[in-house]
Amino acid sequence: MQHSYQADFTDKVALITGAARGIGRECALAFAEAGADIVLGLRDIHSDEGIVSEIKALGRKVLPLQMNVSKISEIKVAFEILEKEFGKLDILVNNAGIGPENAIEDVTEEDFNYTVDVNLKGTFFVSQYAGKLMKKQKYGRIVNLSSQAGFIALPTESVYCMTKAGIAHLTKCFAVEWGKYNITVNAVAPTFIKTPGTEKWLLNEEFKNSILSKIVLGRVGVPKDVTSAVLFLSSEASSLITGTTLMIDGGWTAQ
Repeated sequence: MQHSYQADFTDKVALITGAARGIGRECALAFAEAGADIVLGLRDIHSDEGIVSEIKALGRKVLPLQMNVSKISEIKVAFEILEKEFGKLDILVNNAGIGPENAIEDVTEEDFNYTVDVNLKGTFFVSQYAGKLMKKQKYGRIVNLSSQAGFIALPTESVYCMTKAGIAHLTKCFAVEWGKYNITVNAVAPTFIKTPGTEKWLLNEEFKNSILSKIVLGRVGVPKDVTSAVLFLSSEASSLITGTTLMIDGGWTAQ
């Protein structure tokens, strides 16, 4: 099964965070199918859900790393291992993210801090460490996972929405500062995508119909809708695109 936009990433090294499930998993497989060697940033290295063996079966090198992105100490150690093993990093996909729902008045400090730590702090510091390698090699492609939630308000998702809006602006900041090193930094902003994490919501017909009523194209997204865009923004076809967030929302935010 083809996961992706058809681009050639032979001899490239791609790091995907939050790679065990959902969009991250599909991105890892798509890059592997397109020829890249894969580094997996995993919240729990002992629970890869079979992704390592799937990538090996495609004939690619794969390096699983312990990387809870909320912990800078883990990011630092992971990049030391990455640099020792590969000596370079061409592509980073900042996919790791969480979105615990809670009414504004019920959000705890713990919930707030953890969501910010994973979504915003994690994206920032993983990019920082990736950038150090990319600057030396005068080349890099970074793709961040924002969300349509960064552009609209979703009830009970205030903290998540805030972090995803932050990622969209952070993308611009990194793009402007690192453009002189031939590093492009972009983001994708998906609508609801059918993954193991969203399945329980989409099985609720009332919820699903309320979502579909707002998606102009009339369907919920699938991972390939996102991975195709991520591969495009990581390829030479997008070499003059930087600092942008690509909406993958079926027209939701166009209304």
